[in-house]
Amino acid sequence: MRVKGQVVAVCVSENKGERKTDVGHGVLRVDWGLEGDAHAGDWHRQVSLLALESIEKMRAAGLDVGPGDFAENITTQGLEVHTLPVGTHLRLGTALVQVTQIGKVCHDHCAIYYQAGDCVMPREGIFVKVLEPGEVRTGDPVQVLLPE
Repeated sequence: MRVKGQVVAVCVSENKGERKTDVGHGVLRVDWGLEGDAHAGDWHRQVSLLALESIEKMRAAGLDVGPGDFAENITTQGLEVHTLPVGTHLRLGTALVQVTQIGKVCHDHCAIYYQAGDCVMPREGIFVKVLEPGEVRTGDPVQVLLPE
């Protein structure tokens, strides 16, 4: 069985600690992450994902935010990514990734936190490592690969 969502943005930044820009497509490399992104590297948080539905919660709080504004690499729609257990495999475009972490501790509050008094990424963002290389584009399906 495969649960599906959709990629609505593929985002990168040159530096850590800044909002990311939607570039529409990217290459995911094994043991690295999203090519051209400051957060890529050989660690367990190679690529970050956040659902558009989570961003919409912040919009409802009065913020003018969109994909990439929470420093996520991949913005999804139609799938509550933060409910996926660690270890879940996802097909993002042609790449295969594995969920390694749900949420994160923010040691320094970001600009979004200071604007809204809250930030959704620490609770609802997820992190994955790349198991099989591939390309991911806006409009690609996100497939959750469940055990048979």
